[in-house]
This record gives sequence, C-alpha cells and structure tokens, in this order.
Amino acid sequence: MSEVDAQQAEENRIDEAVERSDIAIEVRGLRNSFGDQVVHENLDLDVRKGEILGVVGGSGTGKSVLMRAIIGLQNPDAGDICVFGKSMIGELNDDEALAIRKRWGVLFQGGALFSTLTVAENVEVPIREYYPNIGPALRDEIAAYKIRMTGLPAEAGPKYPAELSGGMRKRAGLARALALDPDLLFLDEPTAGLDPIGAAAFDDQTRRLQQTLGLTVFLITHDLDTLYSICDRVAVLADKRVIAVGTIAELLATDHPWIQEYFNGPRGRAATAAVEREKNKAASTPPDGRR
Repeated sequence: MSEVDAQQAEENRIDEAVERSDIAIEVRGLRNSFGDQVVHENLDLDVRKGEILGVVGGSGTGKSVLMRAIIGLQNPDAGDICVFGKSMIGELNDDEALAIRKRWGVLFQGGALFSTLTVAENVEVPIREYYPNIGPALRDEIAAYKIRMTGLPAEAGPKYPAELSGGMRKRAGLARALALDPDLLFLDEPTAGLDPIGAAAFDDQTRRLQQTLGLTVFLITHDLDTLYSICDRVAVLADKRVIAVGTIAELLATDHPWIQEYFNGPRGRAATAAVEREKNKAASTPPDGRR
C-alpha cells in the first residue's frame, strides 16, 4: 500500500469512528505532574459528540494542562486518552497521528497568532501543514471564507495581529482553528479580556458555528455568562480530578463547597438572573417578532 493510500485508509477509519461514536473524547485514570507537584490524579472525563462542554475550576486545577494532554502537547504520567476511539497515549504511527490531528482545531489563550504573518496567512498555516498540495489561489479562498465565517470583515485578511482589537484577534484565532473543518474544537478562555458585549458576541458566534458545523466543543472558561448561555454540560476540576459533570442545574444539586460557592455566589446569581430574563423575553415575543 502506498503512503497516500495508507493515509486515506486511516482517514476513512476515523470517518467511520466519528459517525458511530457517541463519545468524542474519553479520558481515564489520567495523571499529570510537574516535578513533585501533582496536577491531576486518576482523572476521568467523557466529552459527548456534538456538545459544548464547559471546563471550570479554581486556579491551579490544571484546566489548560488537561487540554494540552488531550491534544498531545503534555505527556501524562499515567492513564489513557481516546479521541474518537483511538488511544492518544503511546506510539501512534504517522498516518494515525495525522488523521486524528486533522480532526481538531485549537484556539489558545489570546489567540496565539504569529505576529509576523497576516490574518489570512495565519489561517493558512494548518492548510499548508496538512495539505501542502493545495495551491495558493485555493488556499487564499479557504482563508477568506474562514475569516468571514467567524464574523471578521474581509479587509481583516491582509492585516497583522497588532493592527486588530483583542476581540478581532480572538476571531482570527478561531478562523485558524476552523481552517481544516474540524470535528473537535478546543477553546481556552476564549472570552478572557473581552468586554461584556464582545464576550457575548463571541459566545453567540461559538454556538452558531457549533450548531451549523456539528462541532464538539471543549471550552475552558471562568466566565459564568458563557457557562449559562452556551454550554450543554459543565465539568468541574477540583481535588486533582473531575469532581462533577452535568448541567448547571445538576451541579447545583451537589453539595461540594467549591461548586456551591462558584455557582451560588453573587456573580453566579447574576448570571442566573440574566438567563431567566432572556428566557422570559423570548417567551413573550411572538414568532413574527411583533408585540
């Protein structure tokens, strides 16, 4: 079998796994440490296909470390991580690794754009890496489409990151994360540093993209408005593991002190009230939008 045939066979296998699996990511018995500091111990987590899973926890609970372990940037001490049924721990051959990595996009904190590349060139980076045979014209067309998809104006393409606002840089990073039409989208604190209006707009954009593209979203955040407005479930990290996973209503029924303090504190109550106001507003608005 030629190298191209082997790659295509592995991609076909992943296609079948994506179609038949209800679980996009499965983490079992995960242990991460840095020297004597143990960040995770016996951590378990399932991410369901097609959901937006919010991941929360106090400072130092290892939210970003967990994401980095899933995408292969952190080598765990123990445990297993499966993405669409393929174990990511241990040795993957090149075809397996390539087929899996094409299936996810990542938005790191702050966007993590290359400062010396334009927005369009940043979006083209994964295309160049994984599809080197795609020509410049098609690559430019794909980049322009992804830029518009994330709500940026077309004229943002030739600009450099330093010429953009914080919110625009986030959207540019999101465009790059979507460059390969992924099944999985990892977002690390996507609304951090944005004003409330910009954060709400980014949340709305995330939900629309998730619904339109059928994405599974792993979303690290501390923003209660984000958790209440777009997350289907929330995973809570504490005590070096995931202590609870569920809807916010289900989490509120638990008696863990951190969960109660986080969701029942002043900001949690404010977020709950805001959601209730939106629900009441939607319920009182006729389908044609007239009152």
